[in-house]
Amino acid sequence: MTQNVETFENARLADQTEMGAVTLKVADLDNMIKYYTQALPLEVIAQQEGSAIIGRNNRPLVILEHAPALKHWSRRDAGLFHTAILFETETALAAAVYSIAQYAPNTFTGSSDHLVSKAFYFNDPEGNGIELYWDRDRSEWSWVHGEVEMDTLFLDPNQYLRDYLTEDAVENPSIGDATIGHVHLQVGDVDTARKFYVDWLGFDATHANTPGALFVSAGGYHHHMAMNIWNSRGAGRRDKTLGLGEVDIVLPTADDVGEVAERVKHFGVQVADDGKHLSFEDPWANVLRIQTEAV
Repeated sequence: MTQNVETFENARLADQTEMGAVTLKVADLDNMIKYYTQALPLEVIAQQEGSAIIGRNNRPLVILEHAPALKHWSRRDAGLFHTAILFETETALAAAVYSIAQYAPNTFTGSSDHLVSKAFYFNDPEGNGIELYWDRDRSEWSWVHGEVEMDTLFLDPNQYLRDYLTEDAVENPSIGDATIGHVHLQVGDVDTARKFYVDWLGFDATHANTPGALFVSAGGYHHHMAMNIWNSRGAGRRDKTLGLGEVDIVLPTADDVGEVAERVKHFGVQVADDGKHLSFEDPWANVLRIQTEAV
């Protein structure tokens, strides 16, 4: 039976949707591996000529692909705003922040209390944004008229380390689990982002009160993805550059993946299927790769 447009637009991603690894195209592979494993205490899960899978507890978080022929991307273009790594405890977050402070303090760009989370921001050696964060319990989040309340409040990084960094964490900064909590993109306009990510792909809009930005999620999370125009208002489709390669979105079942494929194809999105992943572009040529965790 053919589904109508309204049915497709009302379809939602599965509540168990999660973010997977973020692939970065990099100019200096060795230097980037060093940053992600020595400054930001992750580990190499697998490496072959021209690429490395970086993560924690055998979970891929960042995939680095050597692409020295590509030009650097401009902050005014669409692309990656930041990859956000979620830590399971505040001590684990403090350990990661302290590790970067020791090895690459000049990459720190700021910190904030967002009400739902506490976050620290960095740029890796090639300018890709990174957020390291910890979530407050969902029972502490406030929802008003279907939107989660978030803010950007002062968070003193030195006081945070005094409060949560332990001797064990200094000795073993790779403590605890970490996942990709969300991915924040730069886009050309918010209305088009809402149409693609909410109406077509099936995320729920969770916060639209921050000027120039949209936050979306599945299953009541504060956000799995965000899009903003703070640097990139009016940006068109991306060229092939260093920086963002692909964003992985992990769905619970193959049926969920198939439903997404049917839905976005209905709206005219070109989908590639290699038997393991579905890949397609958003309106700015940011590549999304859809898969199940079993892949």
